[in-house]
Amino acid sequence: SGWRGEMPSLTIQSNVDFGSDDDKKKLMTNLTQAVAKGLGKPDSYVCIQLCDKQTMMWGGSTEPCALCQLASLGAINLKNNKAISEQLAKLLSEAPLGIKGDRCYIEFRDVSRENMGYDGKTFAG
Repeated sequence: SGWRGEMPSLTIQSNVDFGSDDDKKKLMTNLTQAVAKGLGKPDSYVCIQLCDKQTMMWGGSTEPCALCQLASLGAINLKNNKAISEQLAKLLSEAPLGIKGDRCYIEFRDVSRENMGYDGKTFAG
């Protein structure tokens, strides 16, 4: 198979409205590039899921906030995580989103090959 265990996926849940379909597509394109660059993987394998307008509270406040989860088969390490954290904080803080870095958690998950399915099998075979 051509998939050599690339599969990064990023899910972002936020109480912010991410805007029009065009706004969301632009954001997803920027997020795809940030994840691909940060992990050193082709952007053609990156999957992005945006879950906006969620009912969320952070520290007793409903001001803009987000929970992010990035899963990858490998390439999850301190150097890459720091670079991606910086890029995500930058992208999410920009107008019109306005999600401050101190109101966003990012969970980095290094998924084992046997625990990720694709195309009717797992990456382990």
